[in-house]
Amino acid sequence: MSDTSSSLPTAARPAPAPDTGGARRAPRLRTRRGRVPGRPRRSVLLTVLTGLVLLYTVVPLLWLVISATKTQEGLADSSGLWFADDFALWDNISETFSYNDGIFVRWLLNTLLYVVVGAGGATLLAILGGYALAKFNFPGKRGVFAVVIGAVAVPGTALAVPTFLMFSKMGLTDTPWAVIIPSLVSPFGLYLMWVFATEAIPNELMEAARIDGAGEIRTFFQVALPLLAPGTVTVLLFTTVATWNNYFLPLIMLKDPDWYPLTLGLDAWNNQAQTIGGDVIFNLVITGSLLTIVPLIAAFLLLQKYWQSGLAAGSVKE
Repeated sequence: MSDTSSSLPTAARPAPAPDTGGARRAPRLRTRRGRVPGRPRRSVLLTVLTGLVLLYTVVPLLWLVISATKTQEGLADSSGLWFADDFALWDNISETFSYNDGIFVRWLLNTLLYVVVGAGGATLLAILGGYALAKFNFPGKRGVFAVVIGAVAVPGTALAVPTFLMFSKMGLTDTPWAVIIPSLVSPFGLYLMWVFATEAIPNELMEAARIDGAGEIRTFFQVALPLLAPGTVTVLLFTTVATWNNYFLPLIMLKDPDWYPLTLGLDAWNNQAQTIGGDVIFNLVITGSLLTIVPLIAAFLLLQKYWQSGLAAGSVKE
């Protein structure tokens, strides 16, 4: 009997398996020496830049906190970034609140008034205007868009002098209304709410509410307003910080120290401390500056969870 495999044509014979020396090995990824896959060099540069920005932000705040614990003599005798021998933070706070019949408390209440009425009103107007511009069509909408964009591009300092002249003719200078009324207008907040409401509120949801018999006011408060919560918090934070740190507008509008905000009052204290014979000392200025930023930090910490939860809303599909 002849061998069957030898009688097969050459093309029909099975090819011999290559000698791999055992199990097949997975292909190896070739990388350059010293470079880790997925970790580009730009991440190192980004980390360095982030660290520099962090130092630029934290070091002045650290200096302010440490300096607020020193007396006037301790400020002159100790290093700026280390504590003095005596810890005088509570004494400085008490003296700041009691100096000049508690004028610092009056400035703090004035600032709270400007923020609650001015920033709160600006946020409310931004919500209403942004919702209307995003969900309703009316003649002149393109013109309104151009005006809003133009107003965002104009800096507030450029409008301070014309605003002063206008309020001077109306007899409103040296009154709290001279600070509150300009604070009610926030073009950036209006634009932000306009863009946010366009994407955050589905038109189908509004149509369903109208079919169920809800009016426009009820649709806004029960359907649209909860969906606008993240944008509302964002605009509120922006307007609050802008009003709290407002300096130039009160400077040209107010002459009576009883209506000063904290920014203007601390600047007056600082100028008085630099004057020869002035009775204000620098530790009061530093402690007052520390007390001024505490409410802003508290506002960011309290509203952070609403901000983050709102930004993450809708990211998970059900």
